[in-house]
Amino acid sequence: MLERSSMSEIHPTAVVERGAEIGVGVRIGPYCVIGPEVRIGDNCVLHSHVVVAGATSIGADCQIYPFASLGHPPQHFKYGGEKNRLVIGERNIIREHVTMNPGTEPEERVTRVGSDSMYMIASHVAHDCVVGDHVVFANNATIGGHCTVGDHVIIGGLAAVHQMCRVGRCAIIGGVSGVVNDVIPYGMVVGDRARLGGLNVIGLKRRGFSREEIHTMRKAYNILFAEDGSFADRLEQVASTFADSAPVQEIVAFVRAPSQRNLCPPRRSAEG
Repeated sequence: MLERSSMSEIHPTAVVERGAEIGVGVRIGPYCVIGPEVRIGDNCVLHSHVVVAGATSIGADCQIYPFASLGHPPQHFKYGGEKNRLVIGERNIIREHVTMNPGTEPEERVTRVGSDSMYMIASHVAHDCVVGDHVVFANNATIGGHCTVGDHVIIGGLAAVHQMCRVGRCAIIGGVSGVVNDVIPYGMVVGDRARLGGLNVIGLKRRGFSREEIHTMRKAYNILFAEDGSFADRLEQVASTFADSAPVQEIVAFVRAPSQRNLCPPRRSAEG
């Protein structure tokens, strides 16, 4: 067991197994357990009772709070003990009881979590997920296996995203929502078996989008999700009409990309 040194500060009750790589300025608090294949970047703080297992890599300047569990085996029957990884970026805040699992897919068996994000109490990132930067998972927010979450996404408290779903950049998922389909970039969804409620206008303003850009995106959204004609025709209309709008083209590319889930549909007026 390592002890306090000039490079890091490790509480006497913590267990850091031989082989673990601990960066400069790291503080590991009481009763933490760090496995032999773990790598912890410079200036991270593990407050207490944190457990980091497996081949888990944590970037610099992360704050990890009590009872977080990072890198334990995936919650999947097909996992048979194969080598796998969990890669966590820099400057994340990982609060109490958060869980993140490594991958299962034969190609890489890796789960990737970005940087500059907040994972609130008891939120969960499942196996084989890819999560972007500057995201917020509110309390008890959960994403199932093989999900992709873009940058600047907010997932509300007690919301759950079905496995293999994609959540596009700058989207927001309302609290207590069940998301079973892909969410377009900049979209706003809410409800049990969540449906689109329009664009995430507040998020767009926070990201510095101009009024003109937001107006253009609203026009494109209204055409794309109109009730007349086929969806394929409307998509082509949006792609050609708004060829000069990068955010609209990002939505078009998202819709055209291969996926194992359908798109999250809009809420119709008759549905309330």
